[in-house]
Amino acid sequence: MELVRTWLPDSPLVSFTILLLVISAIPPIFERLRLPGLVGLLVAGVVLGEHGLGLLSAESETIHLLSDIGKIYLMFVAGLEIDLEQFRKKKNRSLGFGFATFIVPLIIGTLIGQLFGFGLNASILIGSLFASHTLLGYPIVQRLGLVETEPVIVTIGATIFTDISALLVLAICVSIHAGEFSLYTLSVQLGSLAIYAAIVLFGFDWAGKQYFRRTGNDQGNQFLFVLLAVFLASVGAQIIHIEQIVGAFLVGLAVNDVVGRSPVKEKVEFVGSVLFIPFFFVGMGLMLNLPVFLETLRSSFGLTVAILAGLIGSKFLAAFLAKVLYHYRWNEMMVMWSLSLPQVAATLAAALAGLQVGLLSEAVFNGVIVLMLVTSVLGPMLTAKFAPQLPLPKPSPEISQSVLWWESRAEHRVLDEQFERDHSNFTVVVPISNPLTERFLIEMAALLARHESGHIVPLSIAQDQLQMDEPQMQITLGHSRRLLVRAKQISSEFKVEAKPALRIEDDVALGIIRTAREQDARLIVMGWSENTGLRARLFGTIIDSVFWSSHCPVAVMRLLDEPIKIRRLLVPVKNFTPQTVRTVRFAQLLADTNQGSVTLLHVCPPQTTSEEIASLESELSHVLGSAGPQVSSSIKVIRHEDVAMVILNASQSVDMVILRSLRRRTVAGLAVSDVTTELINHLKSSFVLFAEPHA
Repeated sequence: MELVRTWLPDSPLVSFTILLLVISAIPPIFERLRLPGLVGLLVAGVVLGEHGLGLLSAESETIHLLSDIGKIYLMFVAGLEIDLEQFRKKKNRSLGFGFATFIVPLIIGTLIGQLFGFGLNASILIGSLFASHTLLGYPIVQRLGLVETEPVIVTIGATIFTDISALLVLAICVSIHAGEFSLYTLSVQLGSLAIYAAIVLFGFDWAGKQYFRRTGNDQGNQFLFVLLAVFLASVGAQIIHIEQIVGAFLVGLAVNDVVGRSPVKEKVEFVGSVLFIPFFFVGMGLMLNLPVFLETLRSSFGLTVAILAGLIGSKFLAAFLAKVLYHYRWNEMMVMWSLSLPQVAATLAAALAGLQVGLLSEAVFNGVIVLMLVTSVLGPMLTAKFAPQLPLPKPSPEISQSVLWWESRAEHRVLDEQFERDHSNFTVVVPISNPLTERFLIEMAALLARHESGHIVPLSIAQDQLQMDEPQMQITLGHSRRLLVRAKQISSEFKVEAKPALRIEDDVALGIIRTAREQDARLIVMGWSENTGLRARLFGTIIDSVFWSSHCPVAVMRLLDEPIKIRRLLVPVKNFTPQTVRTVRFAQLLADTNQGSVTLLHVCPPQTTSEEIASLESELSHVLGSAGPQVSSSIKVIRHEDVAMVILNASQSVDMVILRSLRRRTVAGLAVSDVTTELINHLKSSFVLFAEPHA
């Protein structure tokens, strides 16, 4: 290894290249072992550091800069991820639980510090490390459709109070440790912090809304504005002598309303999760001297156990107080406890800050690392165990009355009379490239368009060549024209107008998206493609790109039979959201074209009571009957642990299954749940993967 280090040039580029290799290769390996990917980054840092292979150094300026950026970005994303709308719904209870889950761990952590001989200032800082929490279990409750339940809303809202309070305690403790503490300096510090927080929370919010309004759809400049805001706030925090992470968290809250759930937010989080934040965790690993770490754990085993037991016990006690105060059930309390248990973002960032200024010892820092490892695994495990036992939230009247997507937008669209005369109101764009699947896709689009008195736009994309007169281009264009002629013939069989479109584009997905926008399409119907090659894994598929960027809903279909023969439709229903209800509306529309029927299927935990099942059936019945095409329908609510198996069994007696996809992109494409992935791989019937555009 010494030879390798000698051979490698002494350049920041080498460190950066090694970091990129680590963050791209290591997390997937650990996730396959059912361990958090962040643990893999810590381990990689230990292995590559000065006490391992020696390829990276924690003292290097490159590592120090990237680790600082990662730490700031981590706290920024923590603030950005907090759902302020949910907080406003249960503000009083959120503040109540937030105070309990802050003050109880703070007191217990302080007592542990005093018990092991730390000074009062260091002990209070140890307590503040216990007080915050990271919502690692949030994706689990989101997948289960439980985000609208009161215990989840209250716990999400409590995060705002705990994180801000913990960071405030950190700022004061560091100031005291620096010898700058007096009643006067404390007043000045608190005053400057209040002014700074107001400038960030209100000033950045106002500036962001103005900038986004002026730049319209210029996502590149909007992304740069968000980055600038993050680092401006961090520099401002340094100027008033508080930790950078305080400013980063506050600016995350400030731009929360600005970016909403827009593609800009997706891009900001994507860059952070795949690049900057992993740098921070590798940097944490580089700081760990493994022999000293193990020796410290051995010599300070009591302290490590006390930190673990104190955190777990204090968070449980806080959740129990909320249970007693707000009359929650046992399962609700356990979900609140499990969500508030993981200690990652604010805890690690604050522990590192305390270590760097000399306020915390290595023993405490190592104990916090163990705390992070244990709680980041234990918390989500407990959430996965208790969350499925919560009842689904009932749909609000506006959700159950959700209409079809083009009807909901019609009142907001102002079109001149000439445009109305030249364009039918309901347009379906159908990209075609495969002669073997063309007929079924055109038939399906024609049935939908005929039902709504609209028309279809068969679309063929001829991929760009270097020279337009190349023989290959002529062959491609000829193939496209033949597909379009056939599409027009098929649509005429259903007495539906077809307006074929031929485009020459380098990017097929972009050609589909642009055509749909130009034609003011209300729906894109695409054929399913099982492209799993290397390029698809790295950059996603055409389907991923169209799903992600389309202005209108996209229905990706695998049709195993003629659409006119598809009459029995199965719609698995997981939760009550407007998106779910509109997926049901789409199924009703599809069934109405063939005088078919719709079956709603909900799979609930085995512990669900008969009363809860009756309530679920009543709500589902209301959703079916309140709006949309009235077709023959039925409802099935089944108790079972294996959701996918139940749906697969039910699919054997229907013609088509309609699944809903999330409009959230990942490194390898569009995010769908594990259940959806399993269904797509094993379904023997036709299916539709239906996704709506971003709000």
